[in-house]
Amino acid sequence: MVVGGLVEAANRLLEGRHGRLGTAALRAALVDLYEFWLNRAATAAGVDTAEPGVALVAVGGLGRRELVPFSDLDLVLVHNGNPKIGEIADALWYPLWDARVGLDHSVRTPGEALKVASEDLRTAMSLLDARHLVGDADLTARLVTAARDHWRRTARKRLPELAEATRTRWRRSGEIAQSAEPDLKYGRGGLRDLGLLEAVAVAQLADRPGEELQAARELLLDVRTELRRELRRDRDVLGAADAETVAAALDLGDRFSLARKLSGAGRAVAYAVDVALRSAVEPPKTRFGRRPSRVPLDDGVVLHGNEVALARDAVPARDPGLLLRVAAASARSGKPIAHGTLRTLADSAPELRAPWPEPARQALTELLGAGEGLVDAVEALDRTGLWARLFPEWGAVRDLPPREPVHAWTVDRHLVQACVEASKLTTTVSRPDLLLLGALLHDIGKGRDADHSELGAKIAAQVCVRIGLSDEDTATVVGTVRHHLLLAHTATRRDISEQGTVERVAKTLDGNPLLLDLLHALTQADSIATGAGVWTEWKAGLVAELVSRCRQLLHGNAFTAPDPLDDTQRELVAEAVRTTRGEVRITAAGKLATVVLAVPANAELLTPAAGVLALNSLEVHTAMLRTHGGGRVGVFTASPRFGTLPDTSLLRDQFARAVAGGLPLSHKLAEKEQAYGAALAVPAAPKVLWFDDETSGAHTVVLELRAVDRIGLLYRVAGALRRCDAEVRWAKVATLGARVVDSFAVSARQGVIDTAWRQRVEQAVLAAAS
Repeated sequence: MVVGGLVEAANRLLEGRHGRLGTAALRAALVDLYEFWLNRAATAAGVDTAEPGVALVAVGGLGRRELVPFSDLDLVLVHNGNPKIGEIADALWYPLWDARVGLDHSVRTPGEALKVASEDLRTAMSLLDARHLVGDADLTARLVTAARDHWRRTARKRLPELAEATRTRWRRSGEIAQSAEPDLKYGRGGLRDLGLLEAVAVAQLADRPGEELQAARELLLDVRTELRRELRRDRDVLGAADAETVAAALDLGDRFSLARKLSGAGRAVAYAVDVALRSAVEPPKTRFGRRPSRVPLDDGVVLHGNEVALARDAVPARDPGLLLRVAAASARSGKPIAHGTLRTLADSAPELRAPWPEPARQALTELLGAGEGLVDAVEALDRTGLWARLFPEWGAVRDLPPREPVHAWTVDRHLVQACVEASKLTTTVSRPDLLLLGALLHDIGKGRDADHSELGAKIAAQVCVRIGLSDEDTATVVGTVRHHLLLAHTATRRDISEQGTVERVAKTLDGNPLLLDLLHALTQADSIATGAGVWTEWKAGLVAELVSRCRQLLHGNAFTAPDPLDDTQRELVAEAVRTTRGEVRITAAGKLATVVLAVPANAELLTPAAGVLALNSLEVHTAMLRTHGGGRVGVFTASPRFGTLPDTSLLRDQFARAVAGGLPLSHKLAEKEQAYGAALAVPAAPKVLWFDDETSGAHTVVLELRAVDRIGLLYRVAGALRRCDAEVRWAKVATLGARVVDSFAVSARQGVIDTAWRQRVEQAVLAAAS
């Protein structure tokens, strides 16, 4: 058979002259065709009779029997020092070159092949697919055995190089799951990644790909095969125009249905690669060869090596909120959740019953506000079915391709990305928790034949009730979802200088200034998460102007007066005045504690109280400071970040020492923050707002701080206020996930509240919060 006959036969297969073959059948027919020709050509060149022995070995797609149309032939001519090997090679290669058949070839002895494999990662992995075609079968078997043995011995050491090469390829080629034009071979989650999984499995560092991954392989191969058949050339990037034709040929509906299937396949492969590379790397050891320590991250959650895992005393079956705490810890720290932990949670963690308890909602807010770490955390939960336990509504948007070309992500990834962007804006609103939840749900109504904003609002209402939001907060989130396009559409499509336009927007929002602020932030987050160039300076300016005009029409504030003291709290103040020292009383309901701290009137309260609570890993949710009967009292609602509540006598002793100046809180808190290596939440610039008419009392104003939470933040801010001679008359502290919105009623201890004083206080508070 001449090469021209080979090319003609291949074209007949592609054209279906004797009946159109399915994609799998076409690949098998191409493998049989090329093998038949190569056998005859090799025999004619003397491969099967050469002495010393010579063998023709297939690698790549032909070696795996996955030859797609217009693929190069990857061939190795192996010999044992045969003096005529050059003549044999020429007899094989030149006819293929003359017919312009793509050819990737090499001529090597087994020793030479192994030497190249030890130096070149791509060669080492390609030899794992080696398959004998013709000639000395024993020679091929020796090469294959030696190549696999060498790979098993060296694979673990070469994994960092493999991982870096893989990440570089991903940066260059993008993701299968999230690309409008996916690269089926080189993209993240593509066929090259499936080859990586096989290589890691050959090295016995991970399990072989299971049924889900085999199905993903078949889909990717089928799409790649059909794409090349339709285009009659070697192309692996599936364009939107070609996707419609390929989907029809494969009976997969339209291009959107195909995109959704490819997204699911790509995500399955990508996640498997992440797990395999982590599993194959030995955990870091200490300098004395010990296994890594287990650093507490949250109640029942530890950092073990480089992975987030369950604490030894965690009982998933009895702790429904553990799943959210694990996910939040992973997102905050940027460390992946251990695969074993995910399996344990999937097998034994119960579903959260409605309504969710407050700690679960706090963990959800922390998770959604974690920034970029949220993407991998949600992906890990979603791949193991855990995300659907929290949000069953997610199935309708999972892997759902966007209908508008401006969108860069699938709908589910867009929602997660909107949360990432919203996390950077949490200091611009008084309710960051509602902003983050609105970002997560704003497009949840897509994928069905209905107005996605209206349907999404109904779904959001169900979610809010299930997770236990109040009626007022539920209405706010529902309004955020229903009206998430209002500001952008009005600002860019209407004349915002007209009073009627502004009045219609304000009326649509029922005069709610909080909803206006949330929509302003969500509009920005949604636009940035949509794709490059969607949030422009022009659009930002128009939306900001519209919001400013609306705000002038709206009135209201988010402050309520502090609750009065009860008898027990008044008694504690009296005891502090009598003993001239700090006094503490703790009452607990489960893991939520009310900590009352009292001092004489001439002693500092907020700074030592905040420092001691932080030192004992108590996370403050709310705080109230009042003056009474010659003393001062602070009522704090707090819960342990992990573990149990501290001993009351220890807390009392530390607080008394701190009030007396005998406890170096700054030093101890710095040590604590360094010891735990707590990763800060996504950066968001702190913001200070002033309100002049929001509290009673002459010469008193309200300072509101919106910032990212960290160990000892309240302590630092209280110290900054004290150094600026700002008297704190009362304070309300709201910890919302990884964000705080702290309000302080302050007055100047000396002088008056003027612009210079405000600037000095504001700069000090911002510095303390940065």
